[in-house]
Amino acid sequence: MEVVPLDSAEAVGALAADTFEALVHSKPTAVLGLATGSSPLPTYQELVRRHEAGTGPSYDQVRCFTLDEYVGLPLGHPQTYRETIFAEVTDGLGIDRDRVASPDVDPAGLPEAGARYEAALVDAGGVDVQVLGIGSDGHLAFNEPGSSLVSLTRLKTLTDRTRQDNARFFDSIDEVPRHVLTQGLGTIGRARHLLLVVSGEGKAQAVADAVEGPVSASCPASVLQLHPHVTVLLDPGAASRLGRVDYYREVYAGKPDWQGL
Repeated sequence: MEVVPLDSAEAVGALAADTFEALVHSKPTAVLGLATGSSPLPTYQELVRRHEAGTGPSYDQVRCFTLDEYVGLPLGHPQTYRETIFAEVTDGLGIDRDRVASPDVDPAGLPEAGARYEAALVDAGGVDVQVLGIGSDGHLAFNEPGSSLVSLTRLKTLTDRTRQDNARFFDSIDEVPRHVLTQGLGTIGRARHLLLVVSGEGKAQAVADAVEGPVSASCPASVLQLHPHVTVLLDPGAASRLGRVDYYREVYAGKPDWQGL
């Protein structure tokens, strides 16, 4: 695991964007894993800015997979995660919507939906780089504390706390769905490169637990310690509770330029 403390959320977004662009330059058919939430937004905004300026790579052959999706919202609802990803990043990069896959939440096929999504990921050759955020309780995607560290894509029931946190995107909490389909921790772990981007002091304890604490289902993000290629990009607030932050800065500053992330 490589931990990189940076000076700002914008610096996090710029370095993450560099990583995505380097991948697409070297592999135009790359498979990108996309997450919603506040932490990945600077990355998406920087990618779109560069694309619109004509300095980014072509994304014409890229394929994308989203981490999760609400169950119970109609197709095209603006608060579905699929529509959110369209609005925040893929439309701005000119990626055809047919090349963006998300869990199928059609009620008729829900019992088999997780297995179908797992198969789709395998058929695509797996995710090359998966961007991730982290919840204040250490959750990844909708894998809340207590989730199996080898879990696969499946239906999850949202806790009242999670629904209350997400109510700001809806007119009332009554409109927030009670279920989601989410990639599991085992599914996420199959991606070749995991890129955790985190901003804000509110996530600092979760970051410290995930990076420097024990591997435990009590902090689902701690499973990242077991992956062979993880990069953690942090703004000052998110890095504020790390015990070895000076070490991480020293190691990153001393890296050869050719090594990259």
